[in-house]
Amino acid sequence: MGERSIGVDVGGTFTDVTLSLDGELVTAKVPTTADQSEGVIAGIEKACAEAGIDPQTIDEFTHAMTVSVNALLEEDGAETALVTTEGFRDVLEIGRQDRPSLYDLDAEKPTPLVPRHRRFEVDERVTTDGVERPVDEEQVRGVAADLRESDVESVAVSLLHAYAHPENERRVAEILRAELDVPVSASHEVLAEFREYERTSTTVVDAYVRPAIDRYLGRLSERARELGVPEPQIMQANGGITDAETARENAVTTVLSGPAAGVVGAGAMASEDASGLVTFDMGGTSSDVSLVQDGTVERTTEGSINDRPIRTPMVDIETVGAGGGSIAWVDAGGALRIGPRSAGADPGPACYGHGGTEPTVTDANLVLGYIGESTSLGGELSLDADAAYDTLEGLAAEAGLDGPQAAARGVYRVANANMTRAIRSVTVERGYDPRTFGLVAFGGAGPMHAMAIADSLDIDRVVVPRASGVLSAYGLLTADEKRDAVRTYQRALSAVDPDSVDAVYEDLSAELLAEVSDREAATVQCAADLRYAGQSFELTVDIERPFGADSAREAFTSAHESAYGYRADEPVELVNCRVTTVVSRSGPTIEYAADGEPQRGSREAVFGEERRETPVYGREQLPPGGRIEGPAIIEGDESTVVVPPAWDVRVGDDGTLIAEVGTGE
Repeated sequence: MGERSIGVDVGGTFTDVTLSLDGELVTAKVPTTADQSEGVIAGIEKACAEAGIDPQTIDEFTHAMTVSVNALLEEDGAETALVTTEGFRDVLEIGRQDRPSLYDLDAEKPTPLVPRHRRFEVDERVTTDGVERPVDEEQVRGVAADLRESDVESVAVSLLHAYAHPENERRVAEILRAELDVPVSASHEVLAEFREYERTSTTVVDAYVRPAIDRYLGRLSERARELGVPEPQIMQANGGITDAETARENAVTTVLSGPAAGVVGAGAMASEDASGLVTFDMGGTSSDVSLVQDGTVERTTEGSINDRPIRTPMVDIETVGAGGGSIAWVDAGGALRIGPRSAGADPGPACYGHGGTEPTVTDANLVLGYIGESTSLGGELSLDADAAYDTLEGLAAEAGLDGPQAAARGVYRVANANMTRAIRSVTVERGYDPRTFGLVAFGGAGPMHAMAIADSLDIDRVVVPRASGVLSAYGLLTADEKRDAVRTYQRALSAVDPDSVDAVYEDLSAELLAEVSDREAATVQCAADLRYAGQSFELTVDIERPFGADSAREAFTSAHESAYGYRADEPVELVNCRVTTVVSRSGPTIEYAADGEPQRGSREAVFGEERRETPVYGREQLPPGGRIEGPAIIEGDESTVVVPPAWDVRVGDDGTLIAEVGTGE
């Protein structure tokens, strides 16, 4: 990593910037712009101005964005066409037989990203054993002519069994690329893995977002050159970075890059005295939770956006609609509910004074005293306390509660319960005991709720990193370069030829090593997807080379017992071979020095049912090694930390706050 490295993470409301400058950490926030590249450059200029440096002296620029996920959520991606095997035109609509809501007679599946009139069939046939009928090249050229007439912006090609024998699909892609002036995504290049629906869906998603990613990264690279900063490195969903050109060619890998960066940043805080960490990122509209074990971020290949499967490797994140802007409401049964609807940035919570009239979690935190009435959020936004009290008064009347304070307590507790359930889903439901984990809290609202949530889970350690409000941007400074490849190799484990499996791993490794930035520094990690015979889904386990069936079975049965509570004396199948290459980057070394008087005064805040005078401290004024007993409130420019009674906080040498259950109240 260069001595001067900058990370820029684009969010829905703000674009966050962290600049590592010779041991100093400079942060900045600017509004996110319609053309995200404009906000990114504005953020870089603001951070450099605050640091007093010329942008041309920056050594490294890493970036996370929301272009691809926004295109999927808002369904405004490219006009995409699909070319597939004759008879399989409707696989996107048929999908799987599971229903989104089992007992809802009116339940509907999401509208396919490619409408039926833009799905084209070609006469060819491939089985798992090989090519039975070559593709009709003249027919493909006819399809290309039809595509030119339809003004499509991108094409996805997904032929039957192309993961096993891509010859026909490769030829179709070659012809379309020669005949058309639009990007073509081929399934054997995007996801060489079986399961026709998921492979087709992932390939279509890649084609759907690819033009937007290509345009955006093209503009950003041009503006970066004009400013004199290096070409951006792009955060991928897998928690690793890659060069901009690779991201433009593999657009699907950029989905959820921002949340992935946050988990990577939290993982950099992993300590040796806990078996793992639960990462908790609470922003304006949602909260994201994930796991980090032994310093390694948990990943999955079974993600989805807007109910559309995406089987590219990604950081395993559970999201709930509970953020600072989430709206509180009363359901038909009289129960208090939170989200998923959000006040967003405009008009925002009522206390923002921008016209919001509905009660939100932020309004509740203000009424409870966790946010001060004179607090200036982000150093810029003044709060309207009267508006918060008024809207909570209305909620109290609707819910039958005794005034705005009781309503605020209810909102706070329900929001915490929602987030607690999300944490249980990534721990208890997967066979992990949350009591053995620490909780890393970040995001603008996370540290206000973290210790209350930890109490409900019997977690006795909460870590609030420095610059926790922009931790996703900080994570960009610590992320390694990563590339992934997969190939289906379906065999009974007892019948596997180890040499043949090793040959697959060698091919995948060579393919990835040819693309890494530093082959000598790259490490190769091998994994396999295995399952008991008859099961529908697999578990991914690490594999030692040379491949051994006995060790693979033991790794799988141990993982199965951990996840499901038992191991069976049943045959095991090898399904997919996976390879990941990693080029490590050293994270920044950040120095911390307190500046000024720690205590800013006090204010009344609610803990339990009691409103009590509570000391207020400045985050950047807390000296290393200092200790604070709860109850207390610690204010920073980007987030506020609420320390309940019975919790103590100590300040690490780097400014990290480590909260632990104390011996007090």
